[in-house]
Amino acid sequence: MDYFQAIAFLVLLLLAWGFAAQIQQPNLVFILADDFGWNDVSFHGSKQIPTPNLDALAFSGLILQNYYVTPLCTPSRSALMTGKHPIHTGMQHDVLYGYSRYGLPLSETTLPDHLKLLGYKNHIVGKWHLGHYKSVYTPLHRGFDSHYGYWTGHQDYYDHTAVEWNAWGYDMRRNNSVDWSAYGKYTTTILTDEARDVITKHDISSPLFLYIAHLAVHSANPYSPLQAPEETVKMFSNIEDLQRRRYAAMVHELDVSVGKIVKALGDKNMLQNTVIVFSSDNGGPAAGFNQNAASNWPLKGVKNTPWEGGVRAAGVVWSPLIPEDRRGRVMSNLMDISDWLPTLFEAAGGDVASLKGLDGVSHWSTILYDKPSARHHVLHNIDDKLGYAAIRKKNWKLVKGTTYGGSWDGWYGPSGRMNDSCIHSFNSIEDAGPIEKKKLLKSDAGRYISRLGISVIDNLNQLLKDAEIKCGERPVDAHACLPLDAPCLFDIDQDPCEYNNLAEKLPHIANDLLDLLNWYNATAVAPLNTQPDPMSNPKYWNYTFTNWVDFE
Repeated sequence: MDYFQAIAFLVLLLLAWGFAAQIQQPNLVFILADDFGWNDVSFHGSKQIPTPNLDALAFSGLILQNYYVTPLCTPSRSALMTGKHPIHTGMQHDVLYGYSRYGLPLSETTLPDHLKLLGYKNHIVGKWHLGHYKSVYTPLHRGFDSHYGYWTGHQDYYDHTAVEWNAWGYDMRRNNSVDWSAYGKYTTTILTDEARDVITKHDISSPLFLYIAHLAVHSANPYSPLQAPEETVKMFSNIEDLQRRRYAAMVHELDVSVGKIVKALGDKNMLQNTVIVFSSDNGGPAAGFNQNAASNWPLKGVKNTPWEGGVRAAGVVWSPLIPEDRRGRVMSNLMDISDWLPTLFEAAGGDVASLKGLDGVSHWSTILYDKPSARHHVLHNIDDKLGYAAIRKKNWKLVKGTTYGGSWDGWYGPSGRMNDSCIHSFNSIEDAGPIEKKKLLKSDAGRYISRLGISVIDNLNQLLKDAEIKCGERPVDAHACLPLDAPCLFDIDQDPCEYNNLAEKLPHIANDLLDLLNWYNATAVAPLNTQPDPMSNPKYWNYTFTNWVDFE
């Protein structure tokens, strides 16, 4: 090779490296909180529980203002993993219990299955809740390379046992093996440490998909439902209600976890090429529902109800890949949890056109360039066993039937604003002064995002204003909604708190949405739920929840 050939070769090599850098696949980190309330983050306006790490992501990323999940955790997780609505996988009714002889159908291709074909290394840390009666339903057979966490729906935060019906057993695993060493350690902490370890040990020659499915802030077992380190609980001594105080401590530990994960990505020099998503799996269980103390204020309803408080989720997407002029905004287009599979697949470099039979649509070009979204309606759920269904089309929402006989169809606080007792007395980060601003900048997430040259404090007042839902008092002339008697219609853009039922006033719109519901219902498959299998009881398996059918 002569001199000129060598120079030409080096030029081509440099061009190839530059091209490779441009098409480098991003790392994908999905953080799923459990039973997290709409009103339990500062960026939605409440200042009762400061969340500086989540706020740093929100204020330098995109806040998802019209982002929906299903009312319960198993249906939401199935939609996340498949890109399909639960009515199309049989996962639409109730949650999957430790005694259940079913799981996410093996015929379904999961998000990590798709990403593996694109060269990703896939890891799950935390809750699975999509089946374990046979090992083939567990994470290592569903596209993940490793799993540290638990198979069932909840557990004690320290002893890692779950009480379900008449059964009690231990549930913490490293891959398929029971991890007894976790006993006595706080779940949020050990899941965070495991996530950091996955990041630290990751071989950066391959892109990473890390799914962190926290226990927080789900209630634990009935005998001790809300748990956090006592020193953290003491930080919130200004909150008079003990249950809300403990819940606040759980949220704080979750927020600290988010910061530590961002820090780990930064220390590994992966943060600059990472997409981070934060989401709840359903609305918060407020006012003692499930012995919990979340807040969806000012939205109506709680977890496992069809109202906005049950299905509208706190959500954020953050990445340095988002153009500078798009960061620090509120994204108002409709989005559903089933959309993450095609969205992340496209972000990973996949051809969305190759994905067949999905209900989800990709929002990647909307996230990056504010292009029009392909989603115009969201099916919240259809559960014929419970007798309810709900759907939103553009600004209109129809609710047909409800849960619990309507006993959880109210509005529940606390609001976390100045009119509440024992809360931080400021309305915005600017009003809070330099101490609160400093807290945002000093958070792990704030520090590491700032090191990338991305501001976490620009335009805060406008962002807080845009992200907060305000409804005021319920109008005295509002038409009541009695969903067990007749379907109810709401203009969610104008009435996000579902005060005023417009079904009688606008019957043509209500009928249009009823027709859409009926069309969806005609496509539904039967729920897969099974009766309890006595042999699932952990007492037969060394008091552990296990894949018992494999051993029968």
